[in-house]
Amino acid sequence: MRLARARTRDGVVSGEYDPDGVLETDDESYEIDSEELLAPCEPSALYCVGRNYAETLDQMEYERPEEPDFFIKPPVSVIPTETAIPYPSFSEEVTYAGELAAVIDRECKNLAPEDVSEAVRGYTIMNDVDALDQPGRTARKAFDGSGPLGPWIETDLDPTGIGMHTEINGERRQEANTELMLFDPFETISFLSERFTFAPGDVIAFGSPANPGTIQPGDEIEITYEGIGTLRNTVEG
Repeated sequence: MRLARARTRDGVVSGEYDPDGVLETDDESYEIDSEELLAPCEPSALYCVGRNYAETLDQMEYERPEEPDFFIKPPVSVIPTETAIPYPSFSEEVTYAGELAAVIDRECKNLAPEDVSEAVRGYTIMNDVDALDQPGRTARKAFDGSGPLGPWIETDLDPTGIGMHTEINGERRQEANTELMLFDPFETISFLSERFTFAPGDVIAFGSPANPGTIQPGDEIEITYEGIGTLRNTVEG
């Protein structure tokens, strides 16, 4: 089942979004274009794991972490699919990274890996936009529009062993499978839940496969994960 949020004649509504573009709530049906979709949740934080694919570590010359290596993006990072990513004025080297992300369904803490599934609402896609030339991870990762998220949440998904690809202006730049993660989604969420109390709608992103790369104003980015769909954004400019 796809869960989506959209702006409608009745305000912002949430419900089941079918392949024909109809958003169903308990009381009403709405015909929704993809441009009308909002981010599928409203996180209090985006917990993002880096260095989670061996090929990416080799490419970036990073050491392999012994446990999930994470950082946090603020809520202002979130923009929906079909929305332009603002190119930050303070950077001249902005990059994309197509990532699988989980959405938390209830307040929770100290989850065992085998209990993670019952605390997850479903899975979506995040673009970890990075101002690569900035000093320090927070300055690089945390700014307005640095976490495009969507297009919806897929509730019926096994996150292990699914394929993905990223295309920039129609050219394929990333292609991988989540089976290549060093720490799978269940391990990662369990690890982070020891440190943080998750709130409903919080997002955990699981890192980028190899070949994250630079983007320029005017570029179109399409990130596709098997079983979910495509997160599509252009770069403002």
